[in-house]
Amino acid sequence: VVSTDSPDIARIAEKAGAEVPFMRPAHLALDNTPTVEVAAHAIDLLHEAGRDYDAVCLLQPTCPFRVNGFIDQAIDRFMEYGSDSLISVLLLPEQYNPHWVFERYGENFLKLATGESDIISRRQDLPPAFYRDGSVYLTLTEVITGRGSLYGDSIGYIVSDKKYHVNIDTPEDWLLAEKIAGKLFTEE
Repeated sequence: VVSTDSPDIARIAEKAGAEVPFMRPAHLALDNTPTVEVAAHAIDLLHEAGRDYDAVCLLQPTCPFRVNGFIDQAIDRFMEYGSDSLISVLLLPEQYNPHWVFERYGENFLKLATGESDIISRRQDLPPAFYRDGSVYLTLTEVITGRGSLYGDSIGYIVSDKKYHVNIDTPEDWLLAEKIAGKLFTEE
């Protein structure tokens, strides 16, 4: 199901075989609209049409590339874990590991973002840390509608392939996406 406020995007989505059973209202199509509200809107309208689902798989158009079979792997892992949600992630570069990141404390001081008093000094001793990459979100419907969250209490994860990752937010991201798309089409 595609949620959009654009008749052009709806037409393209339907031509590609996707279902667009409703148009998203303008107030849910703003730059600052929380994604969870868009998902809840779709769930509500599908429920009114007699279509209820246990979970939602959200694929953001700003993250257009996924390795073949990745979504199926994510769904399998989500079902296996029994978590409230599962998100796709990438490994955080070591220099941004929370054990090496500081937050401002008062006017003139810093403290570790982890809240710990001692820093892990050796890179080799850092635990792996991840960041959500926006490629796949799987969430129990009740977590979205009942708690207004895409995450819930238990969050499973699947690691994406950095080679295909882009989250399009800027003109530079768009250029990177075009470059990745060009490589993908030449690989096929």
